Amino acid sequence: MKIRIQNITHVFAGIAVAFALLNCASNKPDSTRKLIWNDEFNYKGLPDAAKWNYDVGGDGYGNNEAQFYTKDRLENARVENGNLVIEARKENWEKNKYTSARLLTKGKFSFQYGTVEVRAKLPKGRGTWPAIWMMSENMKEWPDDGELDIMEHVGFNPGYVHASVHTKKYNHIQGTQKTDTLMVKDVSENFHIYKVDWTPEKIEVYIDGQKFFTYENKEKTYEAWPFDQPYFIILNQAVGGFWGGKEGIDDHIFPQKYYIDYVRVYQNK
Repeated sequence: MKIRIQNITHVFAGIAVAFALLNCASNKPDSTRKLIWNDEFNYKGLPDAAKWNYDVGGDGYGNNEAQFYTKDRLENARVENGNLVIEARKENWEKNKYTSARLLTKGKFSFQYGTVEVRAKLPKGRGTWPAIWMMSENMKEWPDDGELDIMEHVGFNPGYVHASVHTKKYNHIQGTQKTDTLMVKDVSENFHIYKVDWTPEKIEVYIDGQKFFTYENKEKTYEAWPFDQPYFIILNQAVGGFWGGKEGIDDHIFPQKYYIDYVRVYQNK
């Protein structure tokens, strides 16, 4: 059967439009679940102060990190073109040689059990350390009160995305940390959806729908499972540190931008 060239062109154009519409639809909140909190970043300027607080300082945050986290500074955290941009810069700030930002919902929003979805494109280069993670709203002692890392990526090991939990019994200080890794080659070139499902029974972490980490509440003790309490969300880009700077910091890569398209939290049924 013969097909005229212009008809083939129309077919391919139709396929392209269909894929574009499918992609747009996939970026909308899931109407089948109860959306309880979100930021779509459909505005411009500083991050929404009604939703986000900042951690501020340059004391290394327990990880010997090299950056100073600033507050209300567009150069380090801003919303533009539908994305939150967390930008790490090579510049002197007090005693630090780099600046960046760490945003968190502590004091503004926390929740117990649910699903978190974050669509993001990661920075690249040796010394970068972006993360999506959660901690207890009532944190008194780390790691006793828990930490949940939905996404961590260190620039010296490009493409390897890590998910972990930290508890009193299971943490990297003792070498007992519960963690796993998924290789995603284009994490710095394209957006991907990082998701955690958190229930009283288990924590499951996904990238683009592919599950790669599960932590189950098998022991029923606070030392192993402190996750039955409200947690808040943290987005940050560290520079260097014991892990992120394990192979040094490449000063030629800066500035480096960490893009977040949206953050959505759904309540489990």
